[in-house]
Amino acid sequence: MIKKIEEYLDQLKKELSGSDPALVQDALSDAEEHFRTALDEALERPPELSEADILQAQIEKYGTPPEIASAYKEIESRIVPTFAITKPLSPRSFQAKFFGVIKEARNWGALLYIFLSALTSLLFFMWVLLGGTFSLFSLVLIIGIPVTGFFLLSLRGIALLEGLIVEALLGVRMPRKPIFIRKGLNWRQKYKALATESYTWKAFAYLIVHFPLAWLHFMIMFVMIGFSIKSVFYPVWYWGLGRSLINIGQPFYPPAWSYPMVVLAGVLLFFAALHLAGLMGKIHGKFAKFMLVRKQV
Repeated sequence: MIKKIEEYLDQLKKELSGSDPALVQDALSDAEEHFRTALDEALERPPELSEADILQAQIEKYGTPPEIASAYKEIESRIVPTFAITKPLSPRSFQAKFFGVIKEARNWGALLYIFLSALTSLLFFMWVLLGGTFSLFSLVLIIGIPVTGFFLLSLRGIALLEGLIVEALLGVRMPRKPIFIRKGLNWRQKYKALATESYTWKAFAYLIVHFPLAWLHFMIMFVMIGFSIKSVFYPVWYWGLGRSLINIGQPFYPPAWSYPMVVLAGVLLFFAALHLAGLMGKIHGKFAKFMLVRKQV
């Protein structure tokens, strides 16, 4: 018989052993929220029951750890991120792999993420910088405690939002539910939970590091795709506007006989950019999963 909520969560964690860490986080968060809320409500009204009795009654309604684990695994098998790779690609020639990238939605999702994250990472970084600085200096005043608590809580909210964007565009399973914080805790306990848990500070570090990484990826893609488009349309660009192909110290005008090769190089560069975007997205997805998924001890 399970007598404590912690025992239920431990058993559920064991049942979900080997599952995606983000799935485990969501399942544990849902279960803890359900049982903590039910327990708090039951203890407020008569007749007075023990925690074990209340928990047992709730388990009969909610489900045992094996049942809940099985249900989550079943749901997980049906709900797959849009750009996730669900089956290994069949062997293909180099040409098929290189040019076939244009048909792979995952690479387009990664490219969209790279351009979108240039904006989101800037907004997140500004909030972390301004909010963190204000929170730090406000600690000398009594108002600094709630301000800092709100800032730390906001980091978790931003981390959840960023995780949802990563899952939607990079196909990496990320947490879909916020980490549960008990309502019955006093402000000191809630503050301690926010300030001492490594997850909060990993989210803080991610939002700091993500900004320069996002802009580095953005600039690489911007230059590659921009130069690719310019090369493809260079004959029109030159005949219509008389502009050079590149200008490094002095303008460079390729001879007219080389225009077909310039156009071909532009096309090949675009395909190469898509491959690189996919690689960047894959690496960043692993980084986001490591930083924004709570480690279950």
